Amino acid sequence: MRIDLHTHSTASDGTDTPAELVRNAAAAGLDVVALTDHDTVRGHAEAIAALPDGLTLVTGAELSCRIDGVSLHLLAYLFDPDEPELARERELVRDDRVPRARTMVGRLQALGVPIEWERVARIAGEGSVGRPHIATALVELGVVETVSDAFTPKWLANGGRAYAEKHELDPFDAIRLVKAAGGVTVFAHPLAVKRGEVVPESSIAKLAAAGLDGIEVDHMDHDEPTRARLRGLARELGLLTTGSSDYHGTRKTVALGECTTDPEIYGEITRRATGAFPVPGAGGPRPV
Repeated sequence: MRIDLHTHSTASDGTDTPAELVRNAAAAGLDVVALTDHDTVRGHAEAIAALPDGLTLVTGAELSCRIDGVSLHLLAYLFDPDEPELARERELVRDDRVPRARTMVGRLQALGVPIEWERVARIAGEGSVGRPHIATALVELGVVETVSDAFTPKWLANGGRAYAEKHELDPFDAIRLVKAAGGVTVFAHPLAVKRGEVVPESSIAKLAAAGLDGIEVDHMDHDEPTRARLRGLARELGLLTTGSSDYHGTRKTVALGECTTDPEIYGEITRRATGAFPVPGAGGPRPV
């Protein structure tokens, strides 16, 4: 089985619609794909309706969190999307995205970049507006060559010249809320230093003690020494290890299935989840 547990659609900051994403996942030879848009489950229904034969969908979200002044992303899988407290927190984060993005556009304008809010809003469409949409606008304007080039201290990286903070969850609260909703939590790209400051390993240990289920090890932003370091940390803390593409469509160069999760780990995630269950397309693989 080929399993990719971290992808994004136009419901947040990807370029594939949820329907296109599941079709592209099947075409890429995946057996299981997780739709984990930022702070929203809005794309799940469309993805389920379009789910092709032979592909199983894991429903999820990528939650925006902050600990000791450092941003982190928490992948939440197979939780009850209607659990009211978690739904309310997701809504608070989403509601803060527009004023935050407007602030970053203003800071870019102050730096002499001829960017307009209308351009960013057009790029975001119905999705939850975020930095990748602003980065795409910078590419269109010729300010940077690629979206990744915008995520530097010069522009949009954490603490960068045009960066602005947004409402983010306390990760300990997020773990508690996801667990209460029957879900499973995995720390996304924990040592992606090219994105900015990362959470220290001592904090990862505290999150593990609070119920964190796993860490994302195999990811495009982790080199081989970093992956080895994370595997050792996972063994020490008793955490699951996952691998994922963090696919955003054409917004990033990474391909679906570029990194994958071991089927035994996937099986353990499905066994721990009680809030929702993987959705198989007709003839698709059943949960392990």
